[in-house]
Amino acid sequence: MNKYVNLANVGTNYAKRMNRLSNRIFGEVVRPTNQKSMKVVKLFSEKPINKRPEIVEYYPRFKETELLMTHLRDYGLYRDEHKDFKEEYQRLRELRGKTKWIPPPFRNKSNNKS
Repeated sequence: MNKYVNLANVGTNYAKRMNRLSNRIFGEVVRPTNQKSMKVVKLFSEKPINKRPEIVEYYPRFKETELLMTHLRDYGLYRDEHKDFKEEYQRLRELRGKTKWIPPPFRNKSNNKS
């Protein structure tokens, strides 16, 4: 194995071509480049942001968060001003008599003949 490593470092035309071929096969940079160009190579070798599963498939746990906030609100540890406003508005509507009237359930009198 040491023999092949030494052959890759030799400056012959054949060694250079074989080194380039090896770099192509293993996905490395074919020709030696400077640090600035290597930065670009690194950027392009990474997976794009819109293809990364940890970014694309991230959805916060809305249901669990809402349930937790509801429990915290019931204990008085969290203040949900929007829900407070809606409840207060509903309470004032009930005081003014503006709530929707719900009729009693329908009873068929013909079935109740005894």
